[in-house]
Amino acid sequence: MSLLDVIKGRRSIRRFKKRDIPREYLEKIMEAARWAPSAGNLQSRKFLIVKNPQLKNEIANAAYRQSFIAEAPVVIVACADLERSALGYGERGRNLYCLFDVAAAVENMLLTIHELGLGACWVGAFDERLVSEILDIPSTLRPVTIVPLGYPAEKPSPPPRMSLEEAFNIID
Repeated sequence: MSLLDVIKGRRSIRRFKKRDIPREYLEKIMEAARWAPSAGNLQSRKFLIVKNPQLKNEIANAAYRQSFIAEAPVVIVACADLERSALGYGERGRNLYCLFDVAAAVENMLLTIHELGLGACWVGAFDERLVSEILDIPSTLRPVTIVPLGYPAEKPSPPPRMSLEEAFNIID
């Protein structure tokens, strides 16, 4: 499968089979995140891999009761390391670059997840304070996104996309 095929084939999955994820798959997903680009190579991100059913339930409730999160075998909470980024870039690092770092890593994870035959969803709607409390996340880390993943129990159709002309302006 070419990289463009992986990109075009990835879908947001919200229904999962009750099947464990092999450790070697999790390691590949972690490696993909680790090798994502980051501002100044500061790698200002931290990932919490949650398998505990009670914690997944609490996270789902903190995500405005999106129950599919609790149903996933694995939930990754991707956090920005505010202080690490601020060391290199001050307030712009703390408020912006660390978010880029997380986004790049999460995209790498999503593509790897799809390539492995798994499915995931990028969840941004959640109460950051509650998720921080549930997982005892220090104040130097900010939860940015939740990624529930597992074997897909659905196959969504491709969503519509803008035309190239709508999405791009070429400036000569």
